[in-house]
Amino acid sequence: MSPETAPGIAAEPKPMGEFSRLQGVFFEPGKTFADIAQRPRWIVPLLIGILFSLGYIYAFGQHIGWEPYMHRIMDNNPRMLQLPPEQRQRIFDMQLKFVSISSMASVVVFVPLILVIWSGIALGIVKGLMGVPIRFKQAFAAFCYAGLPRAIYAVLSIAVIFLTKTPETFDVQNGFFSNPGALMDPMTASKFVYTLASSLDVFVIWTVLLAATGLKAAGGKRLSFGGALFAVLLPGVCWVLIRGAMAAAGLMG
Repeated sequence: MSPETAPGIAAEPKPMGEFSRLQGVFFEPGKTFADIAQRPRWIVPLLIGILFSLGYIYAFGQHIGWEPYMHRIMDNNPRMLQLPPEQRQRIFDMQLKFVSISSMASVVVFVPLILVIWSGIALGIVKGLMGVPIRFKQAFAAFCYAGLPRAIYAVLSIAVIFLTKTPETFDVQNGFFSNPGALMDPMTASKFVYTLASSLDVFVIWTVLLAATGLKAAGGKRLSFGGALFAVLLPGVCWVLIRGAMAAAGLMG
């Protein structure tokens, strides 16, 4: 009897192809993230996240345009309203000239940067506080695949762009009605409250749960799902609070 057919020896699961992984994140996350933990590739999901985000920004620029959005921002900024009209117009023209390029550049830079920082902090919590030996590549791959629901968000937001009858009020930072912030006017609501409300998003929660599933798969039996969820949530909640405070202070939009 050969070792391959000996009883009691479980055959090693067949590695999943990339297409199977992309489907499995949505339909079989446990099995899929176990495969990701064994073979932590991340290029494909990262590129998908960047490309879909760029497509959303491009669709907004082409079918709604940045001018009405920039007008809304400046008309509701007390500091800008204190400037002379000529100076305000010069600033507006300068920002309008570069906002499309800078928005796309920020996607290319900040999407991977946020994933690196978030997965790095989560890794530090899992290894430093919980003593579970997982590798950065495993954590980063888990976060990249966990971000795939954002591609669905981008597609739905693009659909809203094409269907909206009031393009002048479209909020590019909250393009789909998947959180309480979508029911608020970002220009008149409390910046802090709006940031918190927008963060209570179906797709954000979905991403957090998938990332925790990925960390749990990488940590094995030594890491509980609750521990993995804590490692994902702690830096995320801190970032939301920091963003809310900065928005309330007028340091970011």
